[in-house]
Amino acid sequence: MENGTNDLIRLSVPNKPEYVSVIRLTVSGIANRIGFDIEEIEDIKVAISEACTNAITHGFCQQENNFNVDFLSGKEKLTIKVYDNGKGCLSQNIKTPDLTELKEGGLGIFIIKSIMDDVEILSNNGNGTIIKMTKYVGDDI
Repeated sequence: MENGTNDLIRLSVPNKPEYVSVIRLTVSGIANRIGFDIEEIEDIKVAISEACTNAITHGFCQQENNFNVDFLSGKEKLTIKVYDNGKGCLSQNIKTPDLTELKEGGLGIFIIKSIMDDVEILSNNGNGTIIKMTKYVGDDI
């Protein structure tokens, strides 16, 4: 990227699972432009898919609504915010799953935190949820 500026790309996405593939393609193009390698791009795509699935599943009661995705591309990092206007939750109540007793669902946040370098979840009852995640180029932890 040139001159170290941050570029913001903002999408408003229908609350439908079929649009997650569009978001995955978008993040792939942005991450490639920043300089991430193919493995890092695949990890980012998994993380954003999980965040979008959470927004679709927990963010709304009505399918007519949209959720939003912001991509902030920096010189050597990508910050992604996935946010909705749903009922929200108390983010401190999100627990680490018991990996000895796996069940369907409940692993999304755990996966995101495992893949991305920085993850912040901002949510309160009645105010929606923001999942903010950052990946640094070449920073495999």
